[in-house]
This record gives sequence, structure tokens and C-alpha cells, in this order.
Amino acid sequence: MKSIKFIIVAMFLLAAGAVKAQVTVTVAPPPWGPAGYSNVRYYYLPDVEAYYDIQSSVFVYNNGSVWVRRTYLPAQYSAYDLYGGYKVVMTDYRGNTPYTFHKMYKMKFPKGYHGSAQKNIGVKPGKGNMKANMPGKMKSNNNKMMTKPGNVKSQGNGNKGMKQSPGNGGGKGNGGGKGKK
Repeated sequence: MKSIKFIIVAMFLLAAGAVKAQVTVTVAPPPWGPAGYSNVRYYYLPDVEAYYDIQSSVFVYNNGSVWVRRTYLPAQYSAYDLYGGYKVVMTDYRGNTPYTFHKMYKMKFPKGYHGSAQKNIGVKPGKGNMKANMPGKMKSNNNKMMTKPGNVKSQGNGNKGMKQSPGNGGGKGNGGGKGKK
């Protein structure tokens, strides 16, 4: 009798553990996506005539006569600025084939379309964002960085006109190479 109770309790604990093992996956939109839209699945990108599936983190675009899902845009758009380009938030579409109404989207939102200003979820990485991330004005102690047109001086003269003699290091060039022997 004790062994039956033990087996029942063990099965109950295993079942309870299995229920807790179910995990809900939350999908975060990309940092270049427009802020304020947490319950959408797709963006339409008019400049590249493609869709972005937030749930799967892939672009959906026409490759010849077939719609494909890729983690990258087609080669001709490899330099496209996702942070700067306009994103149409597809609040009215539910399903797995956002291109179903592609002709309508293409007519309503042609290449170059820009509706009202959009704020991205994240900040674009790289140059130009340092000021946006820092409170107040950015100042530099390095005067070389704060030059005006016409005041830029050349830094170093390379090895031009410098005669190298063995053992002295060859002067003040900034070429960094070993040169000919």
C-alpha cells in the first residue's frame, strides 16, 4: 500500500514538473523597428518592397517569382539603412503570408514613401550616435577634433625626404612599414 502511494505521489510530482516546463517565448522587435507597436508581426519596407517578420526575425521578399524568407535583404539592398528607412506597421494583417496584398501595399506605399516621422526602438550603432547617447553637450579636450574648415593641419610627413641610417630608427615618419633594404 505504501508503495502505491509513493508511485502516485511521484507521478503527481512528475506531472507538475512537466507543466512548469512549458515556456512562453517572447519575441522582441528589432532595434530599427518603429517604437510604440508591440503587438504586430510584420513591417512593410516600401523602399525595398519587402516585409519583415518580427516573430521569425526574417525578411520576406520576392526572389524572381517566389516569395522567400531570409535573415538578410537581397544583395542590391545590402547597404540599405534599416534605421533611416520608413517602416509601414501592418496592424491590420494576421497570417503567414504578408505579401497576399502586396499589389495594394506597393500602390499605397511606393518606393520613397515617408509618412509621419517615426522614432526607432533602439539607437543606430556607429558614428553619430555618441552625442545622442550622452546627456548634455559633448566636449573634447583634443583640439585636433575641433577644427574648422581651413584650419586642418597635416599630421606628420611620412618618410618623405627622410634618410634612414642603420640603428637610429629613421626619423619621425608615421608610415609604420619596414621599407626597402
